[in-house]
Amino acid sequence: MQFIASTNQAFQCQGRTEQTDDGQLWVFPYTQARFRFTGTSLRVKLRNHWNYGDIRLGVIIDNTQYSVRVPSPAEPELPPYAEEDEGALTLLIADDLPDIDHEAVVFKRQDGGMHYLEFIGVGIDDDARIAPPRHAPSERRIEIYGDSVSCGERNEAVLYTGEADPDIDLTSYSNAWYSYGAIATRMLGADLRIIAQGGAPLIDGIGWFNAPDYIGMESIWDRVRYNPALGETSTWAFDDYAPQIVVIALGQNDSHPDDFMEDDYDGRTSAHWRARYADFVRALRGRYPRARIICTTTILEHSDMWDRAIREAVAAVGDPRVTYFGYSRAGSGTPGHPRIAEDEEMARELCAYIATFGDDVWGQ
Repeated sequence: MQFIASTNQAFQCQGRTEQTDDGQLWVFPYTQARFRFTGTSLRVKLRNHWNYGDIRLGVIIDNTQYSVRVPSPAEPELPPYAEEDEGALTLLIADDLPDIDHEAVVFKRQDGGMHYLEFIGVGIDDDARIAPPRHAPSERRIEIYGDSVSCGERNEAVLYTGEADPDIDLTSYSNAWYSYGAIATRMLGADLRIIAQGGAPLIDGIGWFNAPDYIGMESIWDRVRYNPALGETSTWAFDDYAPQIVVIALGQNDSHPDDFMEDDYDGRTSAHWRARYADFVRALRGRYPRARIICTTTILEHSDMWDRAIREAVAAVGDPRVTYFGYSRAGSGTPGHPRIAEDEEMARELCAYIATFGDDVWGQ
């Protein structure tokens, strides 16, 4: 086997990454490396910083997607396709491939609440070679700030389309590749960064993530590492990526443990949330002064008071390049996490809305 380190210039990476001693730290879902290789086999070398759940690595070779299980440190034995060396795992992804040029993508399927992943490099045949992907990075760039729906959580449980999630661990069914944002950006020929965490609200102290010391997007949005279960946090410099479109898809988890927006829309807590939402929009505007900012929710069931609150917060910002967008089934499409068909539905509607800005939006 010939080892190709993650620092090799052939890798075209997408997403917020942080350099480590061994490779690149991948925290957010849909973070990825694209490349070409020759030969008959492909291995991926990584270090998995595990918190919980059934971790899967996403790999696409010649448009065929592989879901490769990453063993956790708690397991007594490694599966036959995995080798370990000083805490790093090398996973056999595919062998017996035809000895031709192959196009590949290695990507993170799941969120940073479950695990961080260090991408160390790939292994190819001794007489093979690696090269950059055929296409350069897109000049169209999108960034999404959201929760589990934006992560694509549980979306591969397709038999539960339109239904509540079954009471069983479905972490392995989470795949950011089929999230609405990823589908939409591929439709638009754009690159994407997903800054999302399952269970995340807008503000700290409520929601579902990191119970009982709940953490919201206000403590995630400007970080690379943010999960206290996996060590110290680290900040992001916002210096290598200027999206023309920014989507904020928050408000779903803020109703836990109390749905204050539904119960007391004019109350102090609700007014405070709306003010904080407007502040978050302004903070993003400060980082991306020319971007179109789209404020929305999802089709996962929730009170329409949250959409009303977001519309009101958008109006308070008073920026014509900050708008509210509502899906045709916003808050009423499904009692469970959207599945792939529902992510596709959302992607089509989001693309149609972005199209109303005209092609000039991509020149900003």
